[in-house]
Amino acid sequence: MDTDVELPSCIQARFISDLGEETGSPLDLPLNITKDQLTLICNALLKEEDKPFLFFVKDVEITSTLQDSLDISKLNSEEVVEIIYQQQAVFKVRPVTRCTSSIPGHAEAVISTSFSPSGKHLASGSGDTTVRFWDLSTQTPQHVCKGHSNWVLCISWSPDGLKLASACKQGRIIVWDPITGNQVGKVMMGHKQWVTALAWEPYLSNPECRKLASSSKDGDVRIWDTVMGITVLSLTGHTKAVTCVKWGGAGLIYTSSQDRTIKVWRASDGILCRTLEGHAHWVNTLALSTDYVLRTGPFHSILDRLDATTDKKVLQQRALERYEQTCPQGVERLVSGSDDFTLFLWIPNKEKRPLARMTGHQQLINDVRFSPDSRLIASASFDKSVKLWESSTGKFITTLRGHVQAVYMVAWSADSRLLLSSSADSTLKVWNMKTKKLELDLPGHADEVYAVDWSPDGNYVASGGKDKVLKLWQH
Repeated sequence: MDTDVELPSCIQARFISDLGEETGSPLDLPLNITKDQLTLICNALLKEEDKPFLFFVKDVEITSTLQDSLDISKLNSEEVVEIIYQQQAVFKVRPVTRCTSSIPGHAEAVISTSFSPSGKHLASGSGDTTVRFWDLSTQTPQHVCKGHSNWVLCISWSPDGLKLASACKQGRIIVWDPITGNQVGKVMMGHKQWVTALAWEPYLSNPECRKLASSSKDGDVRIWDTVMGITVLSLTGHTKAVTCVKWGGAGLIYTSSQDRTIKVWRASDGILCRTLEGHAHWVNTLALSTDYVLRTGPFHSILDRLDATTDKKVLQQRALERYEQTCPQGVERLVSGSDDFTLFLWIPNKEKRPLARMTGHQQLINDVRFSPDSRLIASASFDKSVKLWESSTGKFITTLRGHVQAVYMVAWSADSRLLLSSSADSTLKVWNMKTKKLELDLPGHADEVYAVDWSPDGNYVASGGKDKVLKLWQH
């Protein structure tokens, strides 16, 4: 019997987007078609010009030719092969490679650091009770803001980039003007214990940027009118400390707590919509699939240079359009990380039950982030590793190993191609998402690195920690 089966030179294939949308009719494609040729066909079908894409067939990425990614022996001549395409960001963030400034100034550990939505300003909060603004053009200290009398635990930029809120271990919240360094309005007091997280109302919901949510160790979440300096709503229902608060783009507020639950609240009136249960220990951290697009609002890095002088209605429309692109039908995904070593993936505005339980970490999970394109999730753990997961299913992808002590935080580059991690081992590490390997090791801090942020325009990384020094890194 003749066992030589003649292999086909062509197959029938159809292009499907990573969101499941079919693009055009099935096509006859030669097996030796290259990734570049597939890109040309895909751009033609979508009536686009020179957009970069990744292609996958049966979960295998096509890096050279279609043939190399297919098991041809298992091909059925009648089968239409599905080629999944993912659009890549048009601009490319270059990896940071060197520390360009080590800026002393804080007298105690740097606990938080954050770039403004446009990437033009940088702030940090410290155990020395101050908030500092830094001048990115000269890489020097700009303003020292004194008003807190205890450790500044968290900071958060308003979505228009014109204000920064800070909160301290005494439960007080202060709003600052980054241009002058002056306090804006009254000190907001009401929490009986320290504030654990801050979240502003998204720009697409209200371009006035007045409302701010705060979560506290006292078990309450408060929504403030920052202009009046008063609490407008108290969200009470958690029985232990609230660890994190997120204000989503669909009119919902999400909170996590040491009572092992996550609660979903209606932002307009503070009504509790549902309680999400499943974790066996404290829930430490939350991330939304829309975090990046809500953070940057109308300021789309690289592609345009809008600023706060543009009409607010234009800016609000831009923020809304970007949100709807990231989040079709307004369905946000939420991921939670816990002391029980697991993560849960939720569709919190629809379902009480988790979409996925993500296991594999050997110790508590400290930080979790969706990539800006919302396709990947990165989780940081005390087990010295960072893990990557598929954001649509929660499926495990790989473990990034290299740190020799607990990993505290992760931060994505704006194009989702690079991931940064900071650790108790005093280093930062840059990971390449194409190779899923270490791209760069960034030593330089003298002690544990608690805080890290990558600017939305991709130009800078800022890091701070126990050594009291703020470092700026560039490519």
